[in-house]
Amino acid sequence: MNPPSTFDATRALALARRTFEIEARALLALAARQDPGFAGAVQAMLVCRGRVVVMGMGKSGHVGRKIAATLASTGTPSFFVHPAEASHGDLGMVMAGDVVLAISNSGESDELAAILPAMRRLGVTLVAMTGQADSTLAQHADVVISSAVEEEACPLNLAPTASTTAQMALGDALAVALLDARGFREEDFARSHPGGSLGRKLLMHVRDLMRSGDAVPRVPPTAHFNDLLREMTGKGLGFAAVAGDDGRPLGIFTDGDLRRLIERGADLRTLHAADVMHTGPRLVRADALAVDAAQVMEQHRITSVLVVDAQGLLVGALNSNDLMRAKVI
Repeated sequence: MNPPSTFDATRALALARRTFEIEARALLALAARQDPGFAGAVQAMLVCRGRVVVMGMGKSGHVGRKIAATLASTGTPSFFVHPAEASHGDLGMVMAGDVVLAISNSGESDELAAILPAMRRLGVTLVAMTGQADSTLAQHADVVISSAVEEEACPLNLAPTASTTAQMALGDALAVALLDARGFREEDFARSHPGGSLGRKLLMHVRDLMRSGDAVPRVPPTAHFNDLLREMTGKGLGFAAVAGDDGRPLGIFTDGDLRRLIERGADLRTLHAADVMHTGPRLVRADALAVDAAQVMEQHRITSVLVVDAQGLLVGALNSNDLMRAKVI
């Protein structure tokens, strides 16, 4: 088909607005159309002993892949199986106890219809998401969710547009209802998204980022100032911890403290760590979340904290650069 010789921008904008209006109306009507079938689908997936297996052909298949991914990331084990491939071996992925969510606007997809008897023999719970309540798919299903729309946004009323929007919204609604029923929390979401910013904030602990062992700059309170300075500069953290013989932190000496001593003209050759340390250093537990350490630094306008274990013994050190490298801040 050859494109028109001129482009009508006004018509394009009008069609865009019409598409939004049609799909918005479809979603509002979809909300009113839901009946106990939706709750039945949620309950079936909630008590499922296996996985939720999502199927769909064409555009419904693309939507199905997204629904499976959303379910899996919100606490409902799920994956997508292509109906055509299921007829050639992939049906082996489906087991008794699974819930199959089959998506088809018409409910008459040949590829889905071909495997309906086999799925019934497997003993799965079949949930149909369809726009036709009297379709073949609906008649074979244990639970039916209506995804019916009055019209497609396509000017020809042919290309799946409003119908796929309805399917996508229903998938999101299922995921939201399920995560609420499971008591799914931010921590649970983070466990399935360890690479994201939320995962880093909720899963990464101070012990994962802290400097430990010989990398921690530390001296006893009796250390001469030269030894304190050598330890601080050698470890490159901009501070040194002062710890007692029992391993408990007594104080901290920082680059800022050094500058202030020089400005006062102090005789550094006569000083010891106990003379120059800042008592009451900010401490965090090794088992604390890294984001909590970041909050301590921000609250007290400092760039470093000392890390202690459950007994209060010095076990590490952490600075803002460590948090930035881990993308916690």
